[in-house]
Amino acid sequence: MRIDEYFRDPNPPPVQGLVVVTYAIVRDEQTRVLLVRRIDDGNWELPGGRVEVGETASATAVREVEEESGIAIELTGISGVYSDPDHIVVYEVEGARQQFAVCFHARPTTPHQQPRPDGVETIAAQWSDPIDTGELPMHPDVRRRLTDALKLPGTPQFD
Repeated sequence: MRIDEYFRDPNPPPVQGLVVVTYAIVRDEQTRVLLVRRIDDGNWELPGGRVEVGETASATAVREVEEESGIAIELTGISGVYSDPDHIVVYEVEGARQQFAVCFHARPTTPHQQPRPDGVETIAAQWSDPIDTGELPMHPDVRRRLTDALKLPGTPQFD
């Protein structure tokens, strides 16, 4: 399923509701960060996804990281809450939604585990040195969340 995103676009589509998502900034024992590459647009991002009805935000983050990368995690804190009304995600069936994202800090439950893509949403999964992430194609809002988490790991960001 293709997803189009608009971030601070001067002519976004009309918004029809909210979508609640969670992401995890997972750091391994070498302080590398876990990233996944999306199938639909080829961008790298933090693993995560939609909160399902009846599911907590924290359970969503744990589930989505394992689904998209094969890495089991435990959450260690909140990185930030992002609700910028200028970040709009357009789904084929549901239309345009303002994204409300909760980002968590996390670590893998099994040391030295190698990530693997799921082949459905992700075509690649890898541990990346934070210095190298600037070279990767990434949606601007994902880059902002990652940058926030890496520069101020003990200070949650809110918008």
